[in-house]
Amino acid sequence: MSRKIRVGVVFGGRSGEHEVSIHSARSVIENLNPEKYEILPIGITKDGIWYTGLASYKALGTEIPPKLLANQSASPSNLPAQTEPGPTLPTSIGETLDVIIPVLHGPYGEDGTVQGLFELLDLPYVGAGVLASAVGMDKAMMKAVFAHAGLPQCKYQVFLRNRWEREPEPIISLVEKNLGYPCFVKPANLGSSVGISKARDRNGLVAAMNEAARYDRKIIVEEGVDAREIEVAVLGNDEPRASIAGEIVPKADFYDYNAKYVDGTSDLIIPADLPEDLMKEVRDMAIRAYQAIDGSGLSRVDFFLERNTDRLLINEINTFPGFTIYSMYPKLWEATGISYQELIDELIRLAIERHQDKNRMK
Repeated sequence: MSRKIRVGVVFGGRSGEHEVSIHSARSVIENLNPEKYEILPIGITKDGIWYTGLASYKALGTEIPPKLLANQSASPSNLPAQTEPGPTLPTSIGETLDVIIPVLHGPYGEDGTVQGLFELLDLPYVGAGVLASAVGMDKAMMKAVFAHAGLPQCKYQVFLRNRWEREPEPIISLVEKNLGYPCFVKPANLGSSVGISKARDRNGLVAAMNEAARYDRKIIVEEGVDAREIEVAVLGNDEPRASIAGEIVPKADFYDYNAKYVDGTSDLIIPADLPEDLMKEVRDMAIRAYQAIDGSGLSRVDFFLERNTDRLLINEINTFPGFTIYSMYPKLWEATGISYQELIDELIRLAIERHQDKNRMK
């Protein structure tokens, strides 16, 4: 009988999505098949300190998943239960694991930085590579790539924080002339709707710009569109496939952080109520977006469907979306015919396949 696959599950991290990552990782760990996998939890604190084994959950001040308590070592058989905390993954552990699942959201986890570390360690890892992760995280670069690929988007402008702080009036004039109100203001490099505001007038725009500037040096301002929010899950490497589409119906004014993770009042409609031709179009566009950034493993692609015209506009791509059993990405695949456990199995297979393919190169 062949040995089990040794899986490192990395969670936590330095971004504002630290808590979301912990919830996603708990779901992943609870659904990794113990007949197939040995699990090593690897936690990163908000200060960037790495812990392994059960110590990772203790260090992050969160409950240890029951599956790990059932196996007190919580480590592959030839590793200690934990290592001394440090600023990065211990090389000895990297040499022992077969694959990494970086269940990390936002900067320092979903932006290519940790992916570069795994590349240096020559470790297979789930999800997008360095380039796709970086492009998918930076909304300004993402939009430039989508424009080059001919994907329709709402009108937007990009500003640097430094310019906003030096000369806000010209920026306000440009937004009012080219985008108008309402408009949405976003930090370029955050996920989970952190730092996003809707501006309805000049005072609101100033407040929204200042809020976004707290989180990033690049700020995106987008025109407001009266639209439904449609999402599609993509899975695969060189030949990706798209799930059926779902729809988010926020009870709040828009789908912000509280609507996603705090009040839980938004409705997820799966499948979205779309005519067959629109369902096909949005799935095809999701794959085009995924390929445009050279995606691999998984992504969730988000769209606006303009109410009066049925015009599809791509909003963004998320290269490691929320991954709890209640999150949109796994629920979309469940409705398409792939269970949560099967999805994790496939993502691990794709990670190993991609690593083997890269190692064919001289």
